[in-house]
Amino acid sequence: MTTVPLPELLRPKTLKDFVGQENLVGKEGIIKKLLETEGFFPSLIFWGPPGSGKTTLARIIANSLKREFFEFSAVNTKVKDIEALINDQKQMKLTAAPIVFLDEIHRFNKAQQDKLLPHVEHGSIVLIGATTENPSFEVIAPLLSRCRVLILEQLSEKNLVKILTKATKHLKKKLNAGAQEFLLEASNGDARVMLNVLEIAASLSKTPTLKIGDIETALQRRQLTFDKRGEDYFNVISAYIKSMRASDTDAALYYLARMVAAGQDPLYIARRMVVFASEDVASPTALVVANAVFQACDEIGYPECQENLAAGTVYLATAKKDRSSYNAYMEALSDVQKYGNLPVPLKIRNPVTKLMKEVGYGEGYEKYTKESLLPEKLSGKRYYVPKENGSSK
Repeated sequence: MTTVPLPELLRPKTLKDFVGQENLVGKEGIIKKLLETEGFFPSLIFWGPPGSGKTTLARIIANSLKREFFEFSAVNTKVKDIEALINDQKQMKLTAAPIVFLDEIHRFNKAQQDKLLPHVEHGSIVLIGATTENPSFEVIAPLLSRCRVLILEQLSEKNLVKILTKATKHLKKKLNAGAQEFLLEASNGDARVMLNVLEIAASLSKTPTLKIGDIETALQRRQLTFDKRGEDYFNVISAYIKSMRASDTDAALYYLARMVAAGQDPLYIARRMVVFASEDVASPTALVVANAVFQACDEIGYPECQENLAAGTVYLATAKKDRSSYNAYMEALSDVQKYGNLPVPLKIRNPVTKLMKEVGYGEGYEKYTKESLLPEKLSGKRYYVPKENGSSK
């Protein structure tokens, strides 16, 4: 009898057998197109919920490119382990850079990520990082700029059923309708969880058809704790923010409870609150409150800090909303990107030398304080229009 877990036994070896992520591996998908090119392959960051196929895709890419493949987890790996591997590969004088897969790359701190940077930049390795966290916050900007971020979606029920069909055939078992529905729901879009539970249920049951009770028993025996971040990972935080923005306190508390019950990092939630406080709330006190919640979560942690999150959520949801300052800044930023570095008016330049004073730096500043101090091309333009004056955009 094999000791290889079912998820590993059924892991696809080619894109043809891969289930889900059609936007990446389908006919027009970027991964499929990259694999069809010769030679060049970029470093990638896979961002998506657990059990969506990140590791499998990395292995398929390496197999398709016929590259050396090395798999690490940031949980138990040191950078020196990866660097030792890279040095060994250099000595072997390979014609193509090996693929280094780093699971949970967000667990590497800034200093560790910094050490990976030159190897990615010089092409010593093709890095494929995998994370369930937003790379914008968890991966350093220089490394992020050298990688292409690809978003993997939670597997749909249709995807899971396809995988489940293959698994039950392999195990020579069937599921009645109730058991299948319960297993799909309990799996939370995570194919790995689904296959693990199915394998346990199949090994415990002596009957050819599994029932709900078999699935429940498997869950209890393994005491599985599902990573709820996989369920609507991208949608729940969005729903939480939009509920606060709409001043729907009850909905905001519900989505907060969803994230807390799922074991979401409280600092992740608190960071979103800090951003929301500046973007959407009229009172500057909101930022003070949000920062206090963040600090409390950092110092206290679960379970107590859920009370801090709840109190902050109620405050932000019930606060008066105004996006005037946020929208004004974004419009100003758009002009900076559009026009580049427009000349600063002479009257507000800093006259730090005698020559600068002679050519007019700072001259007449006090006299013209009521005139526009924007560059001439933008003179008189208004970005910030307070909500009371008719616009919060």
